[in-house]
This record gives sequence, structure tokens and C-alpha cells, in this order.
Amino acid sequence: MNPYSAIQAKLSLSQPLPYTPDWSAAPDFIELIAEYCLQAKPGIVVECSSGLTTLVLARCCQINGVGRVISLENGEDYAEKTRQQLMELGLEDYVQVIYAPMEKINLADNEYDWYSLKALPEVSIDMLVIDGPPGFIQKNSRYPAMPLLFDKLSKRSKVFLDDAAREDEKELVALWQAEHSGVDHEYLEFERGCSVLDINKDR
Repeated sequence: MNPYSAIQAKLSLSQPLPYTPDWSAAPDFIELIAEYCLQAKPGIVVECSSGLTTLVLARCCQINGVGRVISLENGEDYAEKTRQQLMELGLEDYVQVIYAPMEKINLADNEYDWYSLKALPEVSIDMLVIDGPPGFIQKNSRYPAMPLLFDKLSKRSKVFLDDAAREDEKELVALWQAEHSGVDHEYLEFERGCSVLDINKDR
């Protein structure tokens, strides 16, 4: 049985969602971001890493009749595959999949490989989904997301971090909260752990 059949039914998709067991986000994380997207109706959703989450968020925007997903993908083949899957589901109008190869950046006296932001348009991000880059490429692999994208987050926005049960993710969330004011954190005991951060820049 497809573990994503419940979300497929919820979103009234005519065909099964394609997934890769080792790479796709777990069903509980997918259901959480879909539920939030349907309720909050964000205008701009940015995600780090494309795939199943891209298809689900695009469908949510289609249902909402508002919103657009911008997906940063460091694998050119993966980016093209996601674009093809979006076309097969008729969702290509709701997503911009950006090929964003890894580039060296320096943050807080540390060097990281992270997505190139050269092709990211000037946007105000209402919802940020962080499911990449892979944790094995470096320590605190996903740390750069907040320092590089915080200024682009809208005044009241929500951040979803997958794989938050890992020690690196616990550490980088603590770093984010220490470095940015107005960041409230809730940890959810999901299959792989999930950190949800509420951003309130008016505080």
C-alpha cells in the first residue's frame, strides 16, 4: 500500500503520489505541511529540496486558488524530474523549480555547502519548508537556511524543519533561536522529528 494514499485522497489527486522511500519526507511531515498550507493559504512557499513535498504543496496552492511554490534543488536531474512530475499532475503553473547548485559560503566562522540563491526572485516568504540539503554532506548541513533567508521571511511566517530528531537539527535550531529574535519553536514527535518555528518580526 502506498503510505501516502491518505494525503492523495485528501488532496483529490487522480493518481498515486510518486515517492522514494529513502529520500521522500515521511507521511506525517507531508500531512502537516499540507494541512498548514490549506489553512493558512500562504502567498509564497519556499522549500529547500524538491520532490514529493513540491507536488503536495503545489496541489494545496491549486486548491487554495492562491499561492506559489519556489523550490531550490541542487541536483539538476532531480529538478527536471520534479518538473516532469508536476506536468503529469497538471501542477506546473504553481511551482518554480530552481536548479540551485551547492556553493561555498561562510557563516559564523564556518564554511558550508548550500544552495546558490542567485536565481531566487525577490519575494516575501510566508512558509519555508527545509528538507535539504542532506545531513551527511557536513555538520549542521541545514543551518544556513535561517541566516540566509531570514530577511526574506514575511513578518508572520512559519518554518518547517524535517528530520529534526537528529542531533545536528536540534543544535541548529538552538543556534537559530539564539541568533534571531521573535522565533518560537515547537518540536513534534514525528517519525523523523519535526521542528516548527513561528516567526514574529514585530516582537
